[in-house]
Amino acid sequence: MRNNAWLLSRLDRIWSNHFSDVVQINKVYVRFGRTSRTRFGSIRLRSEDNSTLIMVTRMFQNPAFPEEVVDHTLAHELVHYIHGFSSPYPRLHKFPHRGGIIDKEMKDRGMGNLVSYYRKWVNLYAKTL
Repeated sequence: MRNNAWLLSRLDRIWSNHFSDVVQINKVYVRFGRTSRTRFGSIRLRSEDNSTLIMVTRMFQNPAFPEEVVDHTLAHELVHYIHGFSSPYPRLHKFPHRGGIIDKEMKDRGMGNLVSYYRKWVNLYAKTL
């Protein structure tokens, strides 16, 4: 069953396998948010307790969405976290997506397969919109 506990287990697995060098310096939460057909994930720093909240579209609760797409979305948001966007880490870049830095970081961390899978999948998905 794809619920918030399932989502947390996916995030924990990705963090352990690909971001083990990254210290979690604040509390990081993950949960399903509202349904969005084009914006699959978001990350924000919560001012009330300085925690980070990663949200993914509620559509991902449907098993028709491949786990690789969910994992790509979670990893994408973790890259923002380590680059200092919506986290206490120092900001490494002026813009969060400029120059393909997300895909480069994911590939450098051994997730090139997720980047490739996502690119192919999103092209097919876009045709259904």
